[in-house]
Amino acid sequence: MRSSPIPALLLCVLCVPAALPLGSALPSASPPIPEELRAAVARITVNSTPCSVTCGLGVRVERLCEVTPAGERRNCSLVRSRCLSDWICGLRHLSIPEGEPLQLSCLALDPASFGKQSYGYTWGFARALITTNDLLFQPLGHPSAALSLSPARERHSGTYRCDVQLLSSFQLVQRIYFGLRVIPRDLVELGLQKSLLEQQLAAGGAGAGNGSGEREQKFWEQGWFSEALLGTGSGVILGILLSLGLCCLGRACRR
Repeated sequence: MRSSPIPALLLCVLCVPAALPLGSALPSASPPIPEELRAAVARITVNSTPCSVTCGLGVRVERLCEVTPAGERRNCSLVRSRCLSDWICGLRHLSIPEGEPLQLSCLALDPASFGKQSYGYTWGFARALITTNDLLFQPLGHPSAALSLSPARERHSGTYRCDVQLLSSFQLVQRIYFGLRVIPRDLVELGLQKSLLEQQLAAGGAGAGNGSGEREQKFWEQGWFSEALLGTGSGVILGILLSLGLCCLGRACRR
């Protein structure tokens, strides 16, 4: 049966201090720091703004300062740097009348804003579908960051997908979908005519109500109505007086 080497190791450790001369110290575990390193100044980021976008490629402004070993900050400057949030930007819905120009852009900012890095762009198209199922997309031979439809036609309706890759490493840094609906011109004109007709009917109803009120007000304010009312009242009063006179005359004749 083999004995454990642990007791032997402990014995060696205890014997090392005894082997040293009296009054000598153990050797230092780390060498002293050179003077040139003690005077070195590091340039680090002390704070930065949030990323300019919530998904995909964006930029942020960083404050860089030289920091001395004593913690002093000096020679600070502001620089723009690339930032990357969630690489999937989701689906954006768009509607446009047929015949109008449209431009779809993969990036929210100009690619020159992201520094010296080079990016590649790959477009895909799912005709007549609003979807994020990548199996339904057909590649489009368009290597630019922006895709122009000038003018937009009904056949352009569907979902467009744009992938942004870092060419140095082929890393996929952004994917965005555009769900596009191109409305036919006759439907746009029909909707416009319907809207105008509803506005005209609403305006006509309001005008009719105002005209009725004006006619009723003029009817009460006309002079012939007052004269007729006065004549009718006078006739009634004269009739009553005449009836009283005839009654009195009849009684006098009986006597």
